Amino acid sequence: MPLSAVAARYANALADVVTASASAVEPKAAVAELRSFESALLGSPELQGALMTPAIAGSRKKAVVGRIADQLQLSRIARNFLFVLVDHRRIAALSDVIQSFELVIDERLGFARADISSARNLTEPQRTLLNAQLEKLTGKRIRPHFAVESSLIGGVVARIGSTIYDGSVRGQLHSLQRRLSAEGRL
Repeated sequence: MPLSAVAARYANALADVVTASASAVEPKAAVAELRSFESALLGSPELQGALMTPAIAGSRKKAVVGRIADQLQLSRIARNFLFVLVDHRRIAALSDVIQSFELVIDERLGFARADISSARNLTEPQRTLLNAQLEKLTGKRIRPHFAVESSLIGGVVARIGSTIYDGSVRGQLHSLQRRLSAEGRL
């Protein structure tokens, strides 16, 4: 099974637990807790090696994960989820699982992710206006991720799923070129 399918399976299972009405953990908190464990894991090559090697028994790995979870004050749900990953030898997929989990949670809560690139940093009023326009276009609540792309001359490019909204100067020039070519002016 490809890693993305594995990550999606675990992410969906965690989302089922976290979005259940009796869940003691909010989705955003679950992401933060898993990210804190991921930081501890990525920050220590020794820890990565210990948790990912098949030479160390699962019970010893779970003991280490338990101690780290105590130090990070992780919820029971996050701790148990990490134990499941250890039991199934999937701790190496933690980063992919977290990314998939964020996508699943966004989808279940009615959000669409928007990757927005601009030629320069946008002001907060510009971000708010752009977000409102994208929500109106898509009919969904938008969770924006802003980035500056130096290759843009000006304007903004937004990607939501497989749809690209190109409001960049480059995009407008390409559109003008296509129209002029269609009219036989070029």
